[in-house]
Amino acid sequence: MSAQAQMRALLDQLMGTARDGDETRQRVKFTDDRVCKSHLLDCCPHDILAGTRMDLGECTKIHDLALRADYEIASKERDLFFELDAMDHLESFIAECDRRTELAKKRLAETQEEISAEVSAKAEKVHELNEDIGKLLAKAEQLGAEGNVDESQKILMEVEKVRAKKKEAEEEYRNSMPASSFQQQKLRVCEVCSAYLGLHDNDRRLADHFGGKLHLGFIQIREKLDQLRKTVAEKQEKRNQDRLRRREEREREERMGRRSGSRNRDRRRSRSRDRRRRRSRSASRERRKSRSRSRDRHRRHRSRSRSHSRGHRRGSRDRSSKHKRVL
Repeated sequence: MSAQAQMRALLDQLMGTARDGDETRQRVKFTDDRVCKSHLLDCCPHDILAGTRMDLGECTKIHDLALRADYEIASKERDLFFELDAMDHLESFIAECDRRTELAKKRLAETQEEISAEVSAKAEKVHELNEDIGKLLAKAEQLGAEGNVDESQKILMEVEKVRAKKKEAEEEYRNSMPASSFQQQKLRVCEVCSAYLGLHDNDRRLADHFGGKLHLGFIQIREKLDQLRKTVAEKQEKRNQDRLRRREEREREERMGRRSGSRNRDRRRSRSRDRRRRRSRSASRERRKSRSRSRDRHRRHRSRSRSHSRGHRRGSRDRSSKHKRVL
Protein backbone atom coordinates (compact mmCIF):
# COMPACT_ATOMS: atom_id res chain seq x y z
CA MET A 1 0.00 0.00 0.00
CA SER A 2 1.38 3.38 -1.00
CA ALA A 3 1.91 6.19 1.51
CA GLN A 4 -1.03 8.08 0.01
CA ALA A 5 -3.33 5.07 0.36
CA GLN A 6 -2.19 4.57 3.94
CA MET A 7 -2.93 8.21 4.73
CA ARG A 8 -6.37 7.93 3.12
CA ALA A 9 -7.14 4.81 5.15
CA LEU A 10 -6.01 6.54 8.34
CA LEU A 11 -8.27 9.53 7.63
CA ASP A 12 -11.18 7.18 6.92
CA GLN A 13 -10.60 5.41 10.20
CA LEU A 14 -10.46 8.66 12.14
CA MET A 15 -13.18 10.73 10.46
CA GLY A 16 -15.61 8.32 8.80
CA THR A 17 -17.31 8.40 5.43
CA ALA A 18 -18.23 12.09 5.45
CA ARG A 19 -14.69 13.46 5.77
CA ASP A 20 -14.59 14.75 2.14
CA GLY A 21 -18.32 15.28 1.62
CA ASP A 22 -18.31 12.31 -0.75
CA GLU A 23 -21.98 11.42 -1.10
CA THR A 24 -21.33 8.22 -3.05
CA ARG A 25 -19.57 6.68 -0.06
CA GLN A 26 -22.47 7.58 2.20
CA ARG A 27 -24.94 5.51 0.21
CA VAL A 28 -23.99 2.46 2.29
CA LYS A 29 -24.49 3.02 6.00
CA PHE A 30 -22.76 1.03 8.70
CA THR A 31 -26.20 -0.28 9.73
CA ASP A 32 -26.66 -1.93 6.31
CA ASP A 33 -26.92 -5.72 6.40
CA ARG A 34 -24.23 -5.88 3.73
CA VAL A 35 -21.67 -4.43 6.15
CA CYS A 36 -19.63 -6.90 8.23
CA LYS A 37 -20.47 -6.26 11.89
CA SER A 38 -17.39 -8.23 12.98
CA HIS A 39 -15.27 -5.80 10.97
CA LEU A 40 -16.94 -2.86 12.71
CA LEU A 41 -15.89 -4.41 16.03
CA ASP A 42 -12.40 -5.19 14.70
CA CYS A 43 -12.69 -8.96 15.08
CA CYS A 44 -13.41 -10.39 11.62
CA PRO A 45 -11.38 -13.58 11.03
CA HIS A 46 -10.83 -12.51 7.40
CA ASP A 47 -8.83 -9.53 8.69
CA ILE A 48 -7.08 -11.26 11.59
CA LEU A 49 -5.89 -14.33 9.66
CA ALA A 50 -4.94 -12.48 6.47
CA GLY A 51 -1.47 -13.53 5.27
CA THR A 52 -1.38 -16.80 7.23
CA ARG A 53 -1.61 -20.33 5.86
CA MET A 54 -5.29 -20.20 6.81
CA ASP A 55 -5.95 -16.97 4.92
CA LEU A 56 -9.71 -16.89 4.35
CA GLY A 57 -9.56 -14.44 1.46
CA GLU A 58 -11.87 -11.47 1.12
CA CYS A 59 -14.94 -11.33 3.33
CA THR A 60 -18.28 -11.63 1.55
CA LYS A 61 -19.50 -8.51 3.35
CA ILE A 62 -18.33 -4.92 3.12
CA HIS A 63 -15.18 -3.91 5.03
CA ASP A 64 -14.54 -0.18 5.27
CA LEU A 65 -12.54 1.63 7.95
CA ALA A 66 -14.65 4.74 7.42
CA LEU A 67 -17.81 2.78 8.25
CA ARG A 68 -16.09 1.51 11.39
CA ALA A 69 -15.38 5.11 12.37
CA ASP A 70 -19.05 5.99 11.76
CA TYR A 71 -20.08 3.08 13.97
CA GLU A 72 -17.72 4.07 16.78
CA ILE A 73 -19.12 7.61 16.74
CA ALA A 74 -22.74 6.43 16.71
CA SER A 75 -22.19 3.78 19.40
CA LYS A 76 -21.23 6.51 21.88
CA GLU A 77 -24.74 7.97 21.62
CA ARG A 78 -26.84 4.79 21.55
CA ASP A 79 -26.46 1.04 21.94
CA LEU A 80 -26.62 -0.64 18.52
CA PHE A 81 -26.10 -4.17 19.90
CA PHE A 82 -23.92 -5.29 16.98
CA GLU A 83 -22.04 -7.50 19.44
CA LEU A 84 -24.70 -10.16 18.96
CA ASP A 85 -24.08 -10.36 15.19
CA ALA A 86 -20.32 -10.47 15.70
CA MET A 87 -20.67 -13.14 18.38
CA ASP A 88 -22.76 -15.35 16.09
CA HIS A 89 -20.16 -14.93 13.33
CA LEU A 90 -17.21 -15.86 15.55
CA GLU A 91 -19.06 -18.76 17.17
CA SER A 92 -19.77 -20.24 13.76
CA PHE A 93 -16.13 -19.80 12.72
CA ILE A 94 -14.67 -21.29 15.94
CA ALA A 95 -17.13 -24.20 15.83
CA GLU A 96 -15.87 -25.06 12.34
CA CYS A 97 -12.25 -24.83 13.52
CA ASP A 98 -12.94 -27.07 16.50
CA ARG A 99 -14.62 -29.57 14.18
CA ARG A 100 -11.48 -29.66 12.01
CA THR A 101 -9.35 -30.13 15.13
CA GLU A 102 -11.37 -33.18 16.17
CA LEU A 103 -11.11 -34.65 12.67
CA ALA A 104 -7.32 -34.15 12.71
CA LYS A 105 -7.12 -35.91 16.07
CA LYS A 106 -9.07 -38.86 14.70
CA ARG A 107 -6.78 -39.10 11.66
CA LEU A 108 -3.72 -39.08 13.92
CA ALA A 109 -5.22 -41.79 16.11
CA GLU A 110 -5.80 -43.94 13.02
CA THR A 111 -2.36 -43.45 11.42
CA GLN A 112 0.03 -43.33 14.39
CA GLU A 113 1.18 -46.42 16.24
CA GLU A 114 -1.05 -47.21 19.15
CA ILE A 115 0.60 -46.91 22.56
CA SER A 116 -0.50 -47.74 26.08
CA ALA A 117 -2.28 -45.27 28.31
CA GLU A 118 0.81 -44.91 30.53
CA VAL A 119 3.10 -44.13 27.60
CA SER A 120 0.47 -41.80 26.12
CA ALA A 121 0.32 -39.84 29.38
CA LYS A 122 4.12 -39.43 29.35
CA ALA A 123 4.08 -38.28 25.74
CA GLU A 124 1.31 -35.82 26.64
CA LYS A 125 3.49 -34.39 29.39
CA VAL A 126 6.34 -33.82 26.90
CA HIS A 127 3.90 -32.08 24.55
CA GLU A 128 2.66 -29.80 27.34
CA LEU A 129 6.22 -28.83 28.29
CA ASN A 130 6.95 -28.16 24.61
CA GLU A 131 3.97 -25.79 24.52
CA ASP A 132 5.16 -24.02 27.65
CA ILE A 133 8.61 -23.51 26.13
CA GLY A 134 7.18 -22.24 22.86
CA LYS A 135 4.87 -19.77 24.60
CA LEU A 136 7.62 -18.47 26.86
CA LEU A 137 10.06 -18.05 23.97
CA ALA A 138 7.44 -16.19 21.93
CA LYS A 139 6.73 -13.91 24.89
CA ALA A 140 10.46 -13.28 25.45
CA GLU A 141 10.90 -12.33 21.79
CA GLN A 142 7.95 -9.96 21.96
CA LEU A 143 9.29 -8.26 25.10
CA GLY A 144 12.71 -7.94 23.49
CA ALA A 145 11.21 -6.37 20.39
CA GLU A 146 9.40 -3.87 22.61
CA GLY A 147 12.69 -2.97 24.31
CA ASN A 148 11.84 -4.59 27.63
CA VAL A 149 15.12 -6.47 27.91
CA ASP A 150 15.04 -7.17 31.65
CA GLU A 151 11.63 -8.86 31.49
CA SER A 152 12.75 -10.80 28.44
CA GLN A 153 15.79 -12.13 30.35
CA LYS A 154 13.54 -13.24 33.21
CA ILE A 155 11.36 -15.17 30.76
CA LEU A 156 14.44 -16.86 29.28
CA MET A 157 15.48 -17.99 32.75
CA GLU A 158 12.05 -19.60 33.14
CA VAL A 159 12.56 -21.28 29.77
CA GLU A 160 15.72 -22.97 31.07
CA LYS A 161 13.79 -24.37 34.02
CA VAL A 162 11.07 -25.75 31.75
CA ARG A 163 13.72 -27.26 29.45
CA ALA A 164 15.15 -29.16 32.39
CA LYS A 165 11.68 -30.53 33.18
CA LYS A 166 11.21 -31.45 29.53
CA LYS A 167 14.49 -33.36 29.48
CA GLU A 168 13.38 -35.44 32.45
CA ALA A 169 9.96 -36.08 30.86
CA GLU A 170 11.59 -37.17 27.57
CA GLU A 171 13.84 -39.54 29.48
CA GLU A 172 10.83 -41.13 31.17
CA TYR A 173 9.04 -41.38 27.84
CA ARG A 174 12.10 -42.91 26.13
CA ASN A 175 12.49 -45.55 28.85
CA SER A 176 8.84 -46.56 28.62
CA MET A 177 8.92 -47.71 25.00
CA PRO A 178 11.22 -49.40 22.45
CA ALA A 179 13.94 -47.26 20.84
CA SER A 180 12.54 -47.84 17.35
CA SER A 181 9.17 -46.48 18.37
CA PHE A 182 10.70 -43.54 20.21
CA GLN A 183 12.40 -42.31 17.04
CA GLN A 184 9.06 -41.99 15.29
CA GLN A 185 7.68 -38.47 15.27
CA LYS A 186 4.65 -38.29 17.53
CA LEU A 187 2.32 -35.56 16.38
CA ARG A 188 -0.26 -33.58 18.28
CA VAL A 189 -2.95 -31.15 17.13
CA CYS A 190 -2.83 -27.64 18.58
CA GLU A 191 -6.09 -27.01 20.41
CA VAL A 192 -6.00 -23.30 19.51
CA CYS A 193 -5.28 -23.22 15.78
CA SER A 194 -5.48 -26.89 14.65
CA ALA A 195 -1.81 -26.94 13.51
CA TYR A 196 0.29 -30.11 13.95
CA LEU A 197 2.99 -30.12 16.62
CA GLY A 198 5.74 -32.75 16.86
CA LEU A 199 6.92 -34.34 20.05
CA HIS A 200 10.57 -33.76 19.03
CA ASP A 201 10.14 -30.23 17.66
CA ASN A 202 13.02 -27.96 18.59
CA ASP A 203 12.68 -24.71 20.47
CA ARG A 204 12.87 -22.59 17.32
CA ARG A 205 10.00 -24.47 15.72
CA LEU A 206 7.93 -24.16 18.89
CA ALA A 207 8.66 -20.42 19.23
CA ASP A 208 7.74 -19.85 15.60
CA HIS A 209 4.46 -21.66 16.09
CA PHE A 210 3.33 -20.08 19.38
CA GLY A 211 4.59 -16.64 18.38
CA GLY A 212 3.33 -16.90 14.82
CA LYS A 213 0.53 -14.84 13.34
CA LEU A 214 -1.74 -17.85 12.86
CA HIS A 215 -1.62 -19.04 16.47
CA LEU A 216 -1.82 -15.51 17.91
CA GLY A 217 -4.65 -14.69 15.52
CA PHE A 218 -6.69 -17.62 16.80
CA ILE A 219 -5.96 -16.58 20.38
CA GLN A 220 -7.22 -13.08 19.53
CA ILE A 221 -10.39 -14.48 17.94
CA ARG A 222 -11.12 -16.80 20.87
CA GLU A 223 -10.49 -14.06 23.44
CA LYS A 224 -12.69 -11.66 21.47
CA LEU A 225 -15.43 -14.29 21.36
CA ASP A 226 -15.28 -14.72 25.15
CA GLN A 227 -15.44 -10.95 25.55
CA LEU A 228 -18.43 -10.69 23.20
CA ARG A 229 -20.28 -13.44 25.05
CA LYS A 230 -19.78 -11.58 28.31
CA THR A 231 -20.83 -8.25 26.77
CA VAL A 232 -23.93 -9.75 25.13
CA ALA A 233 -24.94 -11.46 28.37
CA GLU A 234 -24.57 -8.19 30.31
CA LYS A 235 -26.52 -6.20 27.73
CA GLN A 236 -29.27 -8.81 27.52
CA GLU A 237 -29.53 -8.80 31.31
CA LYS A 238 -29.72 -5.02 31.29
CA ARG A 239 -32.39 -5.10 28.57
CA ASN A 240 -34.38 -7.67 30.52
CA GLN A 241 -34.16 -5.52 33.65
CA ASP A 242 -35.22 -2.44 31.68
CA ARG A 243 -38.08 -4.38 30.12
CA LEU A 244 -39.15 -5.65 33.54
CA ARG A 245 -38.93 -2.15 35.02
CA ARG A 246 -41.02 -0.70 32.19
CA ARG A 247 -43.60 -3.44 32.65
CA GLU A 248 -43.76 -2.79 36.40
CA GLU A 249 -44.12 0.94 35.75
CA ARG A 250 -46.86 0.26 33.20
CA GLU A 251 -48.68 -2.03 35.63
CA ARG A 252 -48.31 0.55 38.39
CA GLU A 253 -49.71 3.24 36.12
CA GLU A 254 -52.58 0.94 35.19
CA ARG A 255 -53.30 0.27 38.86
CA MET A 256 -53.14 3.99 39.58
CA GLY A 257 -55.40 4.58 36.61
CA ARG A 258 -57.86 2.00 37.91
CA ARG A 259 -57.75 3.58 41.37
CA SER A 260 -58.18 7.00 39.81
CA GLY A 261 -61.04 5.68 37.71
CA SER A 262 -62.58 4.12 40.82
CA ARG A 263 -62.20 7.40 42.69
CA ASN A 264 -63.71 9.24 39.72
CA ARG A 265 -66.60 6.80 39.67
CA ASP A 266 -67.02 7.25 43.41
CA ARG A 267 -66.96 11.01 42.97
CA ARG A 268 -69.46 10.76 40.13
CA ARG A 269 -71.65 8.52 42.24
CA SER A 270 -71.33 10.91 45.17
CA ARG A 271 -72.19 13.87 42.97
CA SER A 272 -75.08 11.90 41.54
CA ARG A 273 -76.34 11.11 45.04
CA ASP A 274 -75.94 14.76 45.99
CA ARG A 275 -77.89 15.82 42.92
CA ARG A 276 -80.60 13.28 43.75
CA ARG A 277 -80.70 14.52 47.32
CA ARG A 278 -80.87 18.12 46.15
CA ARG A 279 -83.58 17.24 43.68
CA SER A 280 -85.40 15.30 46.37
CA ARG A 281 -85.10 18.17 48.84
CA SER A 282 -86.21 20.61 46.14
CA ALA A 283 -89.14 18.40 45.26
CA SER A 284 -90.01 18.11 48.94
CA ARG A 285 -89.88 21.86 49.30
CA GLU A 286 -92.05 22.24 46.22
CA ARG A 287 -94.53 19.72 47.61
CA ARG A 288 -94.57 21.49 50.93
CA LYS A 289 -95.05 24.82 49.18
CA SER A 290 -97.78 23.30 47.02
CA ARG A 291 -99.53 21.84 50.07
CA SER A 292 -99.15 25.18 51.86
CA ARG A 293 -100.62 27.04 48.89
CA SER A 294 -103.40 24.48 48.69
CA ARG A 295 -104.16 24.90 52.41
CA ASP A 296 -104.12 28.69 51.99
CA ARG A 297 -106.49 28.47 49.07
CA HIS A 298 -108.72 26.12 51.05
CA ARG A 299 -108.73 28.47 54.06
CA ARG A 300 -109.49 31.45 51.85
CA HIS A 301 -112.30 29.55 50.18
CA ARG A 302 -113.75 28.49 53.51
CA SER A 303 -113.43 32.03 54.78
CA ARG A 304 -115.28 33.41 51.76
CA SER A 305 -117.91 30.70 52.10
CA ARG A 306 -118.52 31.57 55.76
CA SER A 307 -118.65 35.29 54.95
CA HIS A 308 -121.16 34.69 52.19
CA SER A 309 -123.26 32.46 54.45
CA ARG A 310 -123.32 35.08 57.23
CA GLY A 311 -124.25 37.78 54.73
CA HIS A 312 -127.08 35.64 53.37
CA ARG A 313 -128.45 34.92 56.82
CA ARG A 314 -128.22 38.61 57.76
CA GLY A 315 -130.08 39.59 54.57
CA SER A 316 -132.77 37.02 55.28
CA ARG A 317 -133.28 38.39 58.80
CA ASP A 318 -133.50 41.95 57.48
CA ARG A 319 -136.14 41.02 54.90
CA SER A 320 -138.13 39.19 57.51
CA SER A 321 -138.13 42.14 59.93
CA LYS A 322 -139.23 44.51 57.14
CA HIS A 323 -142.07 42.23 56.27
CA LYS A 324 -143.22 42.11 59.85
CA ARG A 325 -143.20 45.89 60.13
CA VAL A 326 -145.32 46.22 57.04
CA LEU A 327 -147.89 43.92 58.45
